[in-house]
Amino acid sequence: MKVLVVMGTRPEAIKMAPVAHALASAADMEPRVCLTAQHRDMLDDVIRVFDVRVHHDLDLMTPGQTLTHVAVKVLEGVDAILAKEKFDWVLVQGDTTTSLAAAQAAFHREVRVGHVEAGLRTWNIREPFPEEWNRRAIDALADLAFAPTEQSKQNLLDEKFAPERVLVTGNTAIDALHLALERPEPPPPPELKNLATDRPMVLVTAHRRESFGAPMESIMSALAELASRSNGTGVSVVYPVHPNPNVRAAVAKHLEGLEHAHLLKPLDYLTFVHLMKRAHLILSDSGGIQEEAPGLGKPVLVLRDRTERPEAITAGTAMLVGTDRTRIIEAVDRLLTDPEAYRAMAVARNPFGDGHASERIVEALR
Repeated sequence: MKVLVVMGTRPEAIKMAPVAHALASAADMEPRVCLTAQHRDMLDDVIRVFDVRVHHDLDLMTPGQTLTHVAVKVLEGVDAILAKEKFDWVLVQGDTTTSLAAAQAAFHREVRVGHVEAGLRTWNIREPFPEEWNRRAIDALADLAFAPTEQSKQNLLDEKFAPERVLVTGNTAIDALHLALERPEPPPPPELKNLATDRPMVLVTAHRRESFGAPMESIMSALAELASRSNGTGVSVVYPVHPNPNVRAAVAKHLEGLEHAHLLKPLDYLTFVHLMKRAHLILSDSGGIQEEAPGLGKPVLVLRDRTERPEAITAGTAMLVGTDRTRIIEAVDRLLTDPEAYRAMAVARNPFGDGHASERIVEALR
């Protein structure tokens, strides 16, 4: 069975690398990996960490690229591959523009589509943007929807999906996390050589498109307040900064030059996993971190008003705090000063899977 695995961004690569390896280890499967390089450097780091063999590289990233540019180039690139080679399946992951366009190209060529991480919903088409629309559209044309949880399966059934199209697999992010934790721990980033040992470490990621502008300014202002405090109430903010200029401008305005704000370049996945292990708590607007951190026993304050991963909220390992400065500071202060509140969120219970999602996906294709 010949399967084209498409990935274009760092999160896609993290979650699809275990699938590519599971396919490659199956005697009756012939996987081919296509990189679109919607994100270039951040994608390549993951490919190196997980030693993924690449067969096609569209290398489409350009400075200042738009979502339309990416969609058109992926459509053309994947279509050209499907025109030359016969595939039984095209596998896409999540909710990126790469995944939507690749799925559309497969649909046009009448190649079956498998959607890894199907059924996630916020029920607001602009939060997150454009991801909420992308995943709904991919689900609509997928021949198999690999739902990570029972809740995501139910979302699809509520939308009148035929039950035989939907399979609960767990999330492949947990497969990737398990693989990463088996690797030797890399050295910490050199920028952390002066990290204070008497201050709790707060790991931050913030890059959502819908937060650009005033919401991002509010997040950065809250981080600056937390990093500037003394007398036992301050924290060390560790922030691998996303390369998007909208993010960098807000970071430069509020955090550059602060002693306890450690601004890093984007990190490879393995280094980031071990930073999560080291952190006291995590502030993030990332979807993947809401899945990974519970397995490490780390509370996550979600810098969004809605999440498509309500399982983490229900399990008590994540809390929605939005982008309001006061709300962020109050939530961090509570976890720093109330040991019981911290323990309630820090219990390692992961609702997103057992690390065997990739195997279930291969078996479903078989």
